Amino acid sequence: MGAGRTRGRVSRVDVQGTVAAGWEPVRDAFLRNFAQRGERGAAVAVHRDGVKVVDLWAGTRDADGEEGDGRDPWSEDTAQVVRSATKGVAAAVPLLLHQRGLLDLDAPVAAYWPEFKAAGKDRVTVRQLLAHRAGVPVVDHPLTLAEAVDLPTATAAIAAQAPVWEPGTAHGYHAHTFSWLLSGLVHRVTGRTIGRWVAEEITGPLGLDLWIGLPEAEAHRVGRLGPVEEIEPADSGALRLRPKRSVSEAYKDPGSLTRRAFGVIEPAPDENDPVYRAAELPGSAGVATARALSRFYAATLGPVDGADRLFAPATLTLARTEESAGPDEVLLVSTRFGLGHMLHGPACPLLGPTSFGHPGRGGSLGFADPDSGIAFGYVTNGMRKTVTADPRAQALVRAVRSAAS
Repeated sequence: MGAGRTRGRVSRVDVQGTVAAGWEPVRDAFLRNFAQRGERGAAVAVHRDGVKVVDLWAGTRDADGEEGDGRDPWSEDTAQVVRSATKGVAAAVPLLLHQRGLLDLDAPVAAYWPEFKAAGKDRVTVRQLLAHRAGVPVVDHPLTLAEAVDLPTATAAIAAQAPVWEPGTAHGYHAHTFSWLLSGLVHRVTGRTIGRWVAEEITGPLGLDLWIGLPEAEAHRVGRLGPVEEIEPADSGALRLRPKRSVSEAYKDPGSLTRRAFGVIEPAPDENDPVYRAAELPGSAGVATARALSRFYAATLGPVDGADRLFAPATLTLARTEESAGPDEVLLVSTRFGLGHMLHGPACPLLGPTSFGHPGRGGSLGFADPDSGIAFGYVTNGMRKTVTADPRAQALVRAVRSAAS
């Protein structure tokens, strides 16, 4: 139990859950996030070698709540929209299809999805699509929410889109279009939607509270997202990534590739809308608990509680192998990507050189680190103006590194 200061008010923050001996630094860092970094409601979980060593939650399930003022507390089974942290789970699907001999990473996407070859995309490979090298981070005509959640409509729009750079010659974060690129490919390879495939092949067998397409029966468990103040004391030790002026200007410029990539759905969707949460958008709208994210990544590394490992050794090598690195045409900073996963680097610090996973804009984070056997999941309802390196998540990652050493 401890006192946390948020929005200039003091509240009692009761940290619930468990930590194994030696992992107390993670609990301390989690509590400091409430006291120093404006956290409202959150959970963090860590596995090592398939064993859960951290499982904590605190605060309120709604970002606009204050613990003790009648708002519902964050409970053991509270889940949240994790934004682009969904991409890390979704990226496992093509890797597993490749592992099963159903998908050739170096084949043209059009070999599986003939309509995709339109407008000069006939040579785009599956590998390039997954590594954010396809050149289609935008659509010329933004989609409404109704169009975005309708798989035939959205995949047809992305199939018809002309690339904004020659595919394979550069990389840039496909913030929203990754949803339809991956959905279109997986549907044509498997005959199933990606949400259904994940449920039947990953989350069901592993017993994960994680959905790409939230079932109505689980909606009561999900808290509300909301913005939080960026409280950051000078001595907090938080990672500070100051955006260059060109980056800040790009986010403000309606014509920039950056702004267009993040504005593919117009008007911007309400992420608390049940329609959005129920949508199978594998790039942005997954719903999960921290425990599920951590357990998922633990399963990529090895067996978990008797469940078989997801990735064979060769697939695990693929997941951690760099496919794109350097200046990002959308984010305008240097980024590193594997086959759908973000890799450890200055723009997205994870645990170490072999780590792979994905952050969610504004906070959430999940990753695996093969060298240490560590898997990590962090989920929050308090959205900050961060894209790839949220100070709260980074404080927890530093604590994990300290405890694991």
